[in-house]
Amino acid sequence: MISSSDILKTDILIVDDQEANVALLEEMLRGAGYLSVTSTRNPHEVCELHRQHRYSLILLDLEMPGLDGFQVMEGLKTFDVGCYLPVLVVTAQPNHKLRAIRAGAKDFISKPFDLAEVLMRVHNMLEARLQHLEAEVRTFQAEGRFIESQKVDAIGQLAAGVAHDFNNIIAVVMGYSELMMDELSPGTKLGRYLEAIRSAGERAAGLTRQLLIFSRKQTVQMVPLDLNDVVNDLDPLLQRLMHENIETLIAPGKQIGCIRADSGYIGQVLINLAVNARDAMPRGGKLTIATSDATLDEKYALAHTGVNPGEYVMLSVSDTGTGMTAEVKAHLFEAFFTTKPKGEGTGLGLATCQTIVQQSGGHIGVYSEVGIGTTFKIYLPRVDQPLPAPAGAIQNGPAPRGSETLLVVEDDPGLRQMTRGILEAQGYEVLVASNGVDALETARQHTGKPIRLVLTDVIMPVMGGNVLAEWLRATIPDLKILFSSGYTDNAISHHGVLQPGVEFIPKPYTPSALAHRVRALLDRPDPPVASTPPESFGFGA
Repeated sequence: MISSSDILKTDILIVDDQEANVALLEEMLRGAGYLSVTSTRNPHEVCELHRQHRYSLILLDLEMPGLDGFQVMEGLKTFDVGCYLPVLVVTAQPNHKLRAIRAGAKDFISKPFDLAEVLMRVHNMLEARLQHLEAEVRTFQAEGRFIESQKVDAIGQLAAGVAHDFNNIIAVVMGYSELMMDELSPGTKLGRYLEAIRSAGERAAGLTRQLLIFSRKQTVQMVPLDLNDVVNDLDPLLQRLMHENIETLIAPGKQIGCIRADSGYIGQVLINLAVNARDAMPRGGKLTIATSDATLDEKYALAHTGVNPGEYVMLSVSDTGTGMTAEVKAHLFEAFFTTKPKGEGTGLGLATCQTIVQQSGGHIGVYSEVGIGTTFKIYLPRVDQPLPAPAGAIQNGPAPRGSETLLVVEDDPGLRQMTRGILEAQGYEVLVASNGVDALETARQHTGKPIRLVLTDVIMPVMGGNVLAEWLRATIPDLKILFSSGYTDNAISHHGVLQPGVEFIPKPYTPSALAHRVRALLDRPDPPVASTPPESFGFGA
């Protein structure tokens, strides 16, 4: 919004070879409150003066000896090609007015001067000039935001595409490492080497997971949660992450409401914020993690884009560290922005936190003062759903065995072979296929014991896992389906949130995790009978 004070602060240049005209115009403008009025009687100086000062308005006489106003305007246009020409011509010749406008002038003032006309035309032109500049800034900002969004989207698409194949590779590395470790006696040198390989694979999987969350290609399993339970479960890990000179205080709210989110990802948010807090306190300090119910009203929602007023559960993470400048806070949630030394930070931590919170329908805010510390506050919508019954913990020790017939559908040859070996080692009969069509044909030709469970990748050439599952369920009513993917599209999820009733194991998975997951699903009651497929498909029982 342009104010009168903005207009009076603009820089004005008067160009006239007559000293009396210059003096009169300067007196008129300064008397009206204009603060920055300069003049020259030499038209040859105009271009250089404008280059130095970038005047908002040039009052230009047309009739000057040696170099008239038309020639000056041509020089200004040559000097600043394609830019706004802030010229208000001064002339006593009526026939010059139209020619001056065609030459690029924005308006004109007639001689002899009339005070009201001068002030009106100067004010109107300066107001238009400032509005033009304001519009240019808005356009530049909008273009910048659009370009940034395109860059982020391109990064997300690249990350998702790479991660799909990369997760398969990591799964093979981690899987065979664990299988080989099971064959060795504890404490051997080779075992330590394999443990290092497996650990590196887990770090690679974690980085890939961050990329996928940031690009919104990671599958999220939303369930009702008690935020206090999430914090309490992570307390031992958080204590290990902190340095000895950092005091950690957990302050859970009493009888707080439930949220609907993915516990693993909310835990990742908390860990990311805690690690950032630790790094901000190199000389020690205090980390405080608190939960409480919160109400965000209309006033708060209006002041924070994307926030809906209502009832929330708040998670706050505060530190007494170095704090952040306003410049750092302005870029805080940008992907790949980091203040850490090269090689010590990916710049994905807070971008990942923001994505997880937004995907859960929440809001994240930050308050920080240099030398005082930083507080992050996460608001997640409160829900009235009951908490699910606690699931049985995955047993440690030997992986569970079975003798059922399974079908593994995976387009990656290395991962397909490894998965087959894991399950056969546990006693299962395993059929394999490289895509959905191949799997249908394998199931059709199978004459042994009935297939009890299909482990299928989601995204495959020819036919994906979701379509395959629909056809197989219609043919084999009591069939169990376990989907697996490094990332997924909307085949089994909606905007990354897993659809109800879908069984899913994320890649990369370990042999023990796969064996426990398969056994648990096989031991569940059979699903309801599905409808038969259309005859046009050509696949019978």
